[in-house]
Amino acid sequence: MSGHSKWANIKHRKGTQDKRRAKLFTRIIKDITIASKNGGPNPDSNPALRLAIQNARGANMQKEKIENAIKKASGAESANYQELNYEGYGHGGVAVFIETATDNPNRTVANIRSIFLKSGGNLGTNGSLSFIFVQKGIFTISEEFVKKQAPEFLEIELIDGGAEEIEVVDGKWEVITNFEDFGSLQKKLESLGVEAESASLVRLALTTKSLPLPEALKFLRMIEKLEEDDDINTVYHNLELTPELIAELENN
Repeated sequence: MSGHSKWANIKHRKGTQDKRRAKLFTRIIKDITIASKNGGPNPDSNPALRLAIQNARGANMQKEKIENAIKKASGAESANYQELNYEGYGHGGVAVFIETATDNPNRTVANIRSIFLKSGGNLGTNGSLSFIFVQKGIFTISEEFVKKQAPEFLEIELIDGGAEEIEVVDGKWEVITNFEDFGSLQKKLESLGVEAESASLVRLALTTKSLPLPEALKFLRMIEKLEEDDDINTVYHNLELTPELIAELENN
């Protein structure tokens, strides 16, 4: 176990918390909509919806908003979202993997291509970055729940359920698993009476690429533009966050 999260996102600029929170809520509502359309509005019989609701609660989304999103998803006028991924290389040849949920793929890919081209990058073919990014599952368990447990017992149970690594960050447990074990670990947490603060699939870069500071900042400006697009859920990249780069980001 360690005290620093490898999954923590570096804030590129200060003063963007409200924007990030609004984007998170937009993503969660899309997840609820997609899950409800695919598996029905009952979370008891729809694991994907149950997971989306769980993440909504972890983000402190109001119960009324969650219920409205489920109701709206069953309506005839509800948006039909497609979950599509895009891969490419940004400035300096840094790999970029983009996850989207969109009701207009033509608009989405046009926006992404435009951002890449204006930033000195280019889109690639799907699957071209499979050797760089590996998919993992991550569950965050609250400090309050952890305090009520015997740590050794809980750790053994989680490993038995498929946990590959456990990190303790600010009292919370971040439990990491292989993509294939995501479902079994989710069931193990449910059997233990654990409602994770959040649960998601993430992509971890197996290799990183370093750039001189000015080029690294230029690349991150492209990432920031991508993250601002409402159709884009998550952007992953393999830029090495050097101490010099982190210091620059924290001071701006």
